[in-house]
Amino acid sequence: MRNISSVLGRLAKSISISLVLLFAVTMTSNAQDVKEGAALFKANCTTCHKIDKKVTGPALAGMSARHSEEWLVSWIKNSKAMIDAGDPAAVAIYEEYNKMAMTAFTHLSDDQIKSIIAYVQDEEVKLAEKAASPAAAGAGQSSGANNFMIFGLIAILILAIGVVVVLNRVTRTLEKVIVNNQAAIQAAQASNESFSESRNAKFAKAFLKNKKLVGFAVLMLVALLAVVGWRTMWNVGVHEGYQPVQPIKFSHQIHAGVNQIDCQYCHGGAYKSKNASIPSANVCMNCHNTVTASDHYEGELSPEIAKLYRAVDFNPDTREYGSNPRPIEWVRIHNLPDFAYFNHSQHVSVAGVECQTCHGPIETMEEVYQYSPLTMKWCVDCHKTTEVNADNAYYDQLIEAHEKLKKGEKMTAAMIGGLECGKCHY
Repeated sequence: MRNISSVLGRLAKSISISLVLLFAVTMTSNAQDVKEGAALFKANCTTCHKIDKKVTGPALAGMSARHSEEWLVSWIKNSKAMIDAGDPAAVAIYEEYNKMAMTAFTHLSDDQIKSIIAYVQDEEVKLAEKAASPAAAGAGQSSGANNFMIFGLIAILILAIGVVVVLNRVTRTLEKVIVNNQAAIQAAQASNESFSESRNAKFAKAFLKNKKLVGFAVLMLVALLAVVGWRTMWNVGVHEGYQPVQPIKFSHQIHAGVNQIDCQYCHGGAYKSKNASIPSANVCMNCHNTVTASDHYEGELSPEIAKLYRAVDFNPDTREYGSNPRPIEWVRIHNLPDFAYFNHSQHVSVAGVECQTCHGPIETMEEVYQYSPLTMKWCVDCHKTTEVNADNAYYDQLIEAHEKLKKGEKMTAAMIGGLECGKCHY
């Protein structure tokens, strides 16, 4: 009997350990599926879908209740094939969304797609809990906050009484000390004042009698005023570090730094005209038609992107444009005097100068500011050290023109760049 009991005990223990391990593995696997699904969702789905709202495609909340897992896997892999096969649900979605088929994700495996579905289901549960919890959470927080405030007020009251008692004793002691020493202090002050007055008078008389010392002091004062005046006049019109508040907090760090968007995607004039140009709001809407940064604002629209939508009169719910767009009143930062001529294309396209040379590390700026002084001396110093890139069609034309001059042939203004717009148009 003892052997049988021992065997049964070991068997029960083994079964218990196996069940615990199986449960742990299952939970870890599910957590891993949701975590993997979140990464896959953000990489492949966020452009067209949100969990709780309609974007380019439908809201995904409740999709597991509407369709089976096998149907969802087939739809995500190749929706076009299901539509062509005449699947009723697939055809209905195709008709609802203006006969635009969903992008096929044939590179995703069935397990990866199931992980995405698990992530969506997990997000549905979180949204439901979030919707149900505010009232209870608010009541609990209110009760806890009230208790905390009551105890806090009692503690502050006790502390205040103790401080008042201590201050009364200290005040009485100080009053006694002041009364005892008042006469001595007044006498000392009177003697110090008379001594100080006599000493200051003697120093002033001695200083005025020394003509060399007076002349040296006047000379130093004039030199100091000259240096201060020169530095003040030299910096007139220099706005280095100027950083005005813009109507929309546009972050170059996010766009040019994190997302590595090329400068000339927005500032297209930099390589073909005098001005770099400020991009129109339509250029912004190329991306922000779907990118709303809601992940950083608890599912709500970013307030800065909302300003952009108001400017172009775009309704994110209906995804339609209105008839009352308004320009965005950007504040100019880099501003040269009217008598100074600067051509962006000449520097960017011909000389190959990078934007950061003048504008600084623009890809790290949360808010743009004037990085360089943009003074004449600053430009001249750059021109003195920058080597000319002679591998350029412009210089080939110059060489060809000079060769013709050596041979006695005629040379026209067009041969040396006289037809370029910048020769006449500022």
